[in-house]
Order: sequence, then C-alpha cells, then structure tokens
Amino acid sequence: MATVPDCLGRPQAEAEQLLRASGLKFSEEITRPTRDFFQIDDNSLYVVRQRELADDTVCLTLAARMAKEVSFHGL
Repeated sequence: MATVPDCLGRPQAEAEQLLRASGLKFSEEITRPTRDFFQIDDNSLYVVRQRELADDTVCLTLAARMAKEVSFHGL
C-alpha cells in the first residue's frame, strides 16, 4: 500500500485531495453528536479519525464543526 498521508484534523476537501493525489481508495463516514445542545455546521466537515481497512481502503470519519454562536445582544 502507498504511504497514507495524515488527514487527521484536515477539512474534508483537503483530505480527499491528498488521498486522490496519493492514488488511494477511501471511504467516508459521518459522526454526529448524540445531543443537540450545540449547533453544528453540516457544511464544514473535518476528519476526526483515520483508519486503514483490510482491503487497502482508507476510512475517514468526518464530524461537523460547531456553528458560531451570537448572543442575543450580538456580543
């Protein structure tokens, strides 16, 4: 298997670009919080886990960033 680039903490698009440039097969799964206390931004995914599977596929686990929150007074 080719050398797998470190994608941990990178945005989804950047991680995909690195893996494609390395010629590696990859899959993605999305994890979600079990509670909805904090708002999340589903359009801003980043890699929180990276695993190499038995079939030489890299599996990326993606999570959404927390959304920016503005208080009632805009502070």
